[in-house]
Amino acid sequence: MLITLDDPAGAPRPLGPYSQVARVQLPDGSALLYLSGQIAEGADLATQSRGVFETLAALLRAHGATLADVINIRTFLTDLDGLPAYAAVRREFLTGTPPTSTTVEVPRLFRPEALIEVDVVAAVAGPGRTADAAGQPVAAGLAQ
Repeated sequence: MLITLDDPAGAPRPLGPYSQVARVQLPDGSALLYLSGQIAEGADLATQSRGVFETLAALLRAHGATLADVINIRTFLTDLDGLPAYAAVRREFLTGTPPTSTTVEVPRLFRPEALIEVDVVAAVAGPGRTADAAGQPVAAGLAQ
């Protein structure tokens, strides 16, 4: 198993001393991508949420993945009353079968203006691995 820590070119730079993506290459050629929590600028939760998903999409794209490959999402909101606004944006970006999910309210995030932070895990199929042994599509790129 090979683990690569990365700050992909073309994606927004990290806001601190951490890597944006940890890629865990599995023996069958598939990979798991662990993305650091993302925040975005904006005056309201919907705008920040949209920016977060655009950043997540850019980081995934740099590793040959898309938001359709997300298998787990973890969301931190500073006010759960904003959940409907966040959920509406999330549905715009995550259009397939929903991934596993955790959403929690926190008193604050590392930037005072941040209303939301989201991290994800994505699974990317190896070469030629798009169906399981029964010929069923492999969810999020994981072969059984």
